[in-house]
Amino acid sequence: MKICVHGAGAWGTAVAVNAAARHEVTLWARDAAQADAMSAARENTRYLPGLALPASLAVRAGDIAQAQAGADLVIVATPMAALREQLVALRGTTAAVAWLCKGVEPALDASSPVSFGLLAHEIWAQVAPDLRAGVLSGPSFAQEVAEGRPTALVAASPHAAVRDMLVDAFHGPALRVYANEDIVGVEVGGAVKNVLAIATGLCDGLALGLNARAALITRGLAEMTRFGLALGARAETFMGLSGLGDLVLTSTGDLSRNRKVGLLLAQGRTLAQAVDSLGHVAEGVYCARTVVQRARGLGLEMPIAEGVVALLDGRVSPQDAVTALVGRDPVPETVQAFPRQSP
Repeated sequence: MKICVHGAGAWGTAVAVNAAARHEVTLWARDAAQADAMSAARENTRYLPGLALPASLAVRAGDIAQAQAGADLVIVATPMAALREQLVALRGTTAAVAWLCKGVEPALDASSPVSFGLLAHEIWAQVAPDLRAGVLSGPSFAQEVAEGRPTALVAASPHAAVRDMLVDAFHGPALRVYANEDIVGVEVGGAVKNVLAIATGLCDGLALGLNARAALITRGLAEMTRFGLALGARAETFMGLSGLGDLVLTSTGDLSRNRKVGLLLAQGRTLAQAVDSLGHVAEGVYCARTVVQRARGLGLEMPIAEGVVALLDGRVSPQDAVTALVGRDPVPETVQAFPRQSP
């Protein structure tokens, strides 16, 4: 199989390294200087230092059409904010397309047909509906995938051929890939868990204890599920890899950028200081407000996500954010079901 990966950040490099063991893979970088440096050093020193790139992996820059010529599969490994541009550029391609980003597009301006940001599959439907496309998601840190550590992912798409191609491309001795038709649920899980991980990092940074962390993750899963059901997802998806699995990993793993944001805010850092210290994108910072806006439009309460937004906006202190959550009135432990919307 011939694969072209758009984006030479940590995730793009990791999946390219993984697939290069079995397929013909080109890793395309927007920055020509970065591509030249990676080709010369056979290493991505900025995002995955110390990891040797396989000799079979080609690193390119420049004309992206030339880089992906003849590709069977194109992987978009850019941050969420760049996905729309990438999908527009891919209009007309005959290759299958899959994205790796987890989040929600930043809200568009007031003149837009929508007043809130979109999930990736909604951007796809809006700008390039003729593409055969899907998402590769699940509980995974790029560093561990690149190192060949055991990992399980989910390939989600309404197109069976795309799901099968993603399995064929990445399923191997250390990486299991499960197919799932529920692209809505998989994307909601991937987006909302980033917001909840900030809250869990805050909890750990304030040394509230393991009981508090368990409660926060569990109630966060309920928020994620409510939101997903209202958008047309399947409830069972949230008990799988892209729901519970990704939530647990991102909320507890030391490699989690979103968790680290919460930890740093608990230590008294400003949001700007926390984000600047990462060196990578923390999608939860950028999509928290949009998630809450969409939830309110659906008539849903997401108190943990709302607390994160208030914290990121500087309207409450870390301690006050926790106090507001703990002080809520008691409610039954249920996940209210909603009629599914069309994906």
